[in-house]
Amino acid sequence: MREPRILRDQIEQNRQHLRWLVEKHGMHDDKVLKQSSMVLDELINKYIRLREKH
Repeated sequence: MREPRILRDQIEQNRQHLRWLVEKHGMHDDKVLKQSSMVLDELINKYIRLREKH
């Protein structure tokens, strides 16, 4: 099954991007909030749903 591994990789890439955004813009910047709430949360939720299926 490749999909869980691909999702984990995407989650890790987005976590690293989020860390970079926090370092560059600060924790409360709109760019940081969008990255964490929209992208990273959706990937994590997708991964959890996929794991629950199997």
